[in-house]
Amino acid sequence: MDLEPAPPPTGRWIDGLAEHARHAMHPAVFSYVQSGSYGEISAREATRAWEAVRFRPRVLRGHGAVDLATSFLGTPVATPIGIAPTAMQRAVHPLGERAMLAGAGAAGALCGVSSNAGTRFADLGTEGPWWLQVYLPARRELMLPALEDAVAGGAAALALTVDTPFAGSKYAADAQDWTGIDISWWRVNFADPGLGRWAPDLGLDDITWLHERSGLPVLVKGVLRGDDAQRCVDAGAAAIYVSNHGGRQLDRAVDTASALREVVSAVGDRTEVYVDGGIRSGVDALAALALGARGVLVGRPALYALAVDGARGVERLLTELGTELGEVLLLAGCATAQDAPDLLESAPTAP
Repeated sequence: MDLEPAPPPTGRWIDGLAEHARHAMHPAVFSYVQSGSYGEISAREATRAWEAVRFRPRVLRGHGAVDLATSFLGTPVATPIGIAPTAMQRAVHPLGERAMLAGAGAAGALCGVSSNAGTRFADLGTEGPWWLQVYLPARRELMLPALEDAVAGGAAALALTVDTPFAGSKYAADAQDWTGIDISWWRVNFADPGLGRWAPDLGLDDITWLHERSGLPVLVKGVLRGDDAQRCVDAGAAAIYVSNHGGRQLDRAVDTASALREVVSAVGDRTEVYVDGGIRSGVDALAALALGARGVLVGRPALYALAVDGARGVERLLTELGTELGEVLLLAGCATAQDAPDLLESAPTAP
């Protein structure tokens, strides 16, 4: 089909990404990427939640430069901003996950890869570190060949997704016409792409099962409560990944900024905590770091960047977000991302 030309860029490049991507994607694919579930309340609240975070900047610290380098579960990265795992990447760009990983790698960032990837894990290459997001099928053993391929392909960790016994209804996306869109690559990493439903009966034992079968550290993705985070860590989770699936599962689920505060309070002294959902600027990333996140991951903006300019778009997105984060860290009196957790506004002091 003929796509409309994108409008000329104005203002901040990142702010115009969604509109540029609308012109670069098939309408059905764009609707799928952009939509939230049900009434889309959680999807709409995601960005506003980060805007509510307030800082207490430091002064007279003598910092003339900032170092963004950190590590994700022991893997060195150049930036605490990474790419969240997302599906449909080959519908967004012909090279799909390969281009996404190449762009992330060029920026020195970690990249999440979906179980539903349209690229074989063995073909992802070594452009940069990546985690595999795991949806477990009802018959766990059907996941084993894909796990073996991911380990052989260089996956550094597994992110067990626990908020998706089935996909939440997305009314806007479900109404779109997908005629002419080739998705023959769907679930290419499984011998039987028609696996049916994902497991509706996930339990704490699945954390151990995944670790024992793969030998990789297992994060738990989709945690929004402190007590759940404690249970996961007690069961052997290597880290907690705070996420409400971009507002695409249970609508009206709490925003990740609010959940992050509770989860870090519960387990932040025991394990690393990661977060995604609504991160759109370096200031948003600073808010997440100040709340105690080890790293932040971006989802929809990365897909928009991929659609607009492939690997170069993804690299540019991460580079510009990193530049913004470096600037606001310096304004806050921080030399590194690890300095951010002391920036939060203090609670009122009792009289």
